[in-house]
Amino acid sequence: MGPGAVGTVPGGYDQPMTTLASGSDRLHATAADATAADAIDSERAALARLYDVDLLEDPGDVDLYLALARRTAGPILELACGSGRLAIPLAAAGHAVTGVDLDPAMLDRARRAAGAAALAAGGGLHLVEADLVDLRLAEAGTYRLAFIGLNSLFLLASRDRQRAALETLARHLAPGGLAVVDVWQPDAEDLARFDGRVMLEYARTDPETGNLVVKTSSAQYDPTSQVVELTTRYEEGRAGEAPVRWLRTDRLRLISADELTGLAGDVGLQLETLAGTYNLEPIGSAGDRAILLAVRG
Repeated sequence: MGPGAVGTVPGGYDQPMTTLASGSDRLHATAADATAADAIDSERAALARLYDVDLLEDPGDVDLYLALARRTAGPILELACGSGRLAIPLAAAGHAVTGVDLDPAMLDRARRAAGAAALAAGGGLHLVEADLVDLRLAEAGTYRLAFIGLNSLFLLASRDRQRAALETLARHLAPGGLAVVDVWQPDAEDLARFDGRVMLEYARTDPETGNLVVKTSSAQYDPTSQVVELTTRYEEGRAGEAPVRWLRTDRLRLISADELTGLAGDVGLQLETLAGTYNLEPIGSAGDRAILLAVRG
């Protein structure tokens, strides 16, 4: 599995640095390049759109959250909701959902997608632009389900900030409410690839623009800090045209299943299940994920 597995995360936390160049290998655009690029997309909007292209290949987690929403039967909070990939289906199923993200471009896409979705009676989606680390919503203490999906915890690139994110989950849950965190668990072979080599992640068509998007990435892993320095490059365009190139860099902190469980306990969350797949098969028996379900006491 390539570096893109760790990098499939929305923007907005320990914010990535991004630069743009059109039709060349330059990483910083001239004024003329920027003007040309603005006709296609703003930098933030482009990277938010390309995040959705990353996830054209469905991770398979939506059904899990729909099932947990039915089980908990109350308001839902998603931290680092991105462009609404999970929040919108939950709202469309009739649940009241609050989605929080720091990236305004991601939230713009979520609003547009929510407007196009048919939300069921009784459901609704409320989007909040805020830093999840010190978040204190007026509704804190009332949510029945609160979660951080698909590797988003990695964007909080220190142990203290990851612990603070779990504190935010706990703080916003009602007593008996359920917290969920989902992170990738790389093996030694995966980590060995994080040595700076450039890897092709995919070449696929963006259904929104019709452009062919080619994604490559390169990662460096520091085992002492558990931090991955990830550089992702997207080239997009049509045949016969000079491609537009977008560069994103992220500093991501990996977290083991044991550490995740320990942090959850530190903030008052009681472990219910630690699974390795979205079918909640036991960790270690299948899958390459750590999906923590924990209850606020």
